[in-house]
This record gives sequence, C-alpha cells and structure tokens, in this order.
Amino acid sequence: MNIIILDGVLFVASVLLIVGLRKLSNPDSASNGNILAAVALGLGVLVALVYPLETQSNNYLYIGIGFFVGGTIGLISAKKVPMTAMPEMVSLFNGFGGLSAALISLVWMVNNHLSGEANELGIVLLNLFLGLVAFIGSMVAYGKLSGSLKDDQLKIPFSTVLNIIILLIAIGSIGVFSYNGYLSTSQTILFCVLSLLYGVTFVAPIGGADMPVVIASLNALTGITAAISGIITDNKLMLLGGVLVGSSGIILTLLMCKAMNRPVLSVFFGNFSSTTGTANQVEGNAKEISASNLAIQLAYSQRVCIIPGYGMAVAQAQKIVKELEEILEKKDVEFKYAIHPVAGRMPGHMNVLLAEADVSYDKLLDLDEANSYLESTDVAIVVGANDVVNPSALDDPSSKIYGMPILKLASTSNVIVLKRSMNPGYAGIQNPLFFKDNTKMLFGDAKKSIEILLKELKNV
Repeated sequence: MNIIILDGVLFVASVLLIVGLRKLSNPDSASNGNILAAVALGLGVLVALVYPLETQSNNYLYIGIGFFVGGTIGLISAKKVPMTAMPEMVSLFNGFGGLSAALISLVWMVNNHLSGEANELGIVLLNLFLGLVAFIGSMVAYGKLSGSLKDDQLKIPFSTVLNIIILLIAIGSIGVFSYNGYLSTSQTILFCVLSLLYGVTFVAPIGGADMPVVIASLNALTGITAAISGIITDNKLMLLGGVLVGSSGIILTLLMCKAMNRPVLSVFFGNFSSTTGTANQVEGNAKEISASNLAIQLAYSQRVCIIPGYGMAVAQAQKIVKELEEILEKKDVEFKYAIHPVAGRMPGHMNVLLAEADVSYDKLLDLDEANSYLESTDVAIVVGANDVVNPSALDDPSSKIYGMPILKLASTSNVIVLKRSMNPGYAGIQNPLFFKDNTKMLFGDAKKSIEILLKELKNV
C-alpha cells in the first residue's frame, strides 16, 4: 500500500479523533464520541501494522502477539471491572500508556547504540523519564485507590526536599548525557531507576483526598509522553492524540488544583496534604432519622439537593436516586445534584455515575452554583460523601483538607447523611458536620435506604 494512502488514512483518523473527543464534552453525545475516537485509534493501529510493509520490516509475529495479548486483556478488563473500580482501572491503563512511551524511548536508544545528537537524545531521555514516572506513579495511585497501599505504609521522610533533589538530578542527567551524546549501559539502568524512584516519591506522600488531582496530572504526563513518542516514531496520529490528552490533562490539573485550593507546584513536589499539629477532636452525638420521617420531609419540601460521593458508587445507588428524583418531581419538588470537582476517586467520577443513570446534565450544579443553591434548599441528602462536605476544611488549620473548598451545608435547613457507619472518609478524618444541629443520619447501604424511602414516599 502506498505511503500516501496510509498518510491519508491517518489524516481521516486524526479528524475522527478530534470530533470524537469534542463530543465527549457533552453526556448526550459522549457515547457516539467514544465510538468515533475508538474507530480513529483502531485505524491508527491498522496503519501502524501496515507501515512495515513499506519499510521492508518483518516484525509481524511480535506485533500480532502484542495486538492479541493487549486486546484480550483490555476487553476482559473493560467487561468485568465494576463501576467502583473504574478509577483504579483508569490509573492502571494510564500507567501502561506511560510504560509504552518509555519502551519506545528505550528501543530508540538500543537501535542507536545508546548515542545520538544532543537534541535527539535529550528528547528521548526526557520521554523515558516522564514515561517511567507516569508508569510507576500510576501503579502507586492504583495501590492507593484499590486499598492495597495505605498512606501510613508509604511515609517518606522529607519527601518535598527529596522530590526536588531527585528531580534536579534527573534534569541534570538529561542535560549531561545529551551534551556527551552517549550513555553507557549502567548509566541507562541508573537513569531508569532514578526515574522510577521519582515516580514513587512523587505520588507516595499524596493523601487520599487529593488523589483525583494526582490522577489528572499523571494523565497529563502520559499524554505528553505519547506526543513525544509520536515525534520519535514520526507517527502523526500519536502526536496529535498525545497533544490533545496532554493539554487537556494539564488544563484539568489546573482546574482541580484550583478546586482543591492547592498550589500547582505541590503536584510535582508531593506536598499536597502536609499539615502540622494535631487535628481538632470531633465530639458530639449524631442524631438519626427514620425513612418514614424523611419521606414526609421530602414530600413537603420545595427544593431537594443530592450530594453524591464515592459511597454512592460503592452502593450502586445512582439509578435508585434517579427514581427518587422522578417521584419528587411528580410532587412538584425541585430536584438538583451538587457536584464537587473531586467527589469520588477520579475527575468526573460522579458525572459518569449520574450519566449512567440518565440524569439530565442540566440538573448538575458545580461548586459555586451548588453552594448558592444549598442556602435555600429545604433538604440536602449526602449520599456516601464525606470529605467534600467536611467543615474542617474551613475552620481547622491542622486538618489534612484545610483550605479545600467544600460544599457548604451550614445554611441548609435539613441535612440528611446516608452512610453505613460513622467511620471517617477516604482522607481518614472525622466529619464535624455529622454532629451539627441541622444534620441527621440515615444509616445503612445507600441503595437499600433509598429503596425503603421510595416505598414510604408512595404512601405520603
């Protein structure tokens, strides 16, 4: 097949990828956008398989094995992963994307006998460093999200200083090796170890409440490595896809940092949630409410707002919440959803859950809109959220989440918290909101609690 035809196919794939990603910005068109983007990347893979015919290469056995093994793993993983494990899967797949970029750099170096012109070698070493950081950082994030790695298991003394030192050594090494135009095998191995070490020290100190931000930054790193890999391999589609993913990841990281009130530089130096002193002790008696009493409150309310969190994903309660919305709207109750930017375990986690339940995008309120709306809300129902409604972020300087903008419920007439128990949230801190005068607890599995609530509402 002629190279010109292959380039034409890549151009079509590029257009499809741009259109597909653009459609992902709206829930109504997201499904079609995902299909278009998948077709675009599929065309890119096919072109990558055909290109060796034009260059007289003979690596089809290796390509076929990789295609079959990777495709099988991806298909099985996507089919079996529950919604609650989606953040871990995103982190895992993102890590393998970084590893792929790092391997591309290593292959280039081996083929060029670990030498090259300063500019070429510098770009390849930068890609190797970023790829390995994205890989091992995503693996650590995966461990934290899955619960197999606890924050206290990854305590690193003087982590901020250590991160800066390692980063400066890595940047200096890239400069020196590029200037010399050559690396020895041992130097290459040491550079890889240094890169992996920084990936660990980069993510390890970051607390649970900040994981959505670090995932966004790791996605950005992987996108950047994909773009650089496209330059190294002269693959235009990979370059385009990498630029789109990298730039959107950077924008998302900036937005998430703003939402968390965290300095952007703290992302790279691993100093997210460092606090001094001892957190204030939370004392008080939590008041419970029955499903029947809550049903009466809801039926005679004018405004009701749901605040979803990771607990909603665990309980798979999004569809039953949608049923609650439909019943209350039939009773002329205004119904909205307050979405915190970092609710859940990854950026947009709650949006994905609610879209799965066909919740209208118009009913979702961002942080500023939600706080304004909550001031005049009759009943706010917190479904499995904890840290994003924790007032310690506003009034406890010793708290891990101090300074983080939250959904403010102090002025809401009635706050109902659906939780299995009084255990703290992902950040590992107790929530004073649970003991406020306007707050009552409805204990139990969120889905089952709302199912009982729906039965009671039908009798009101």
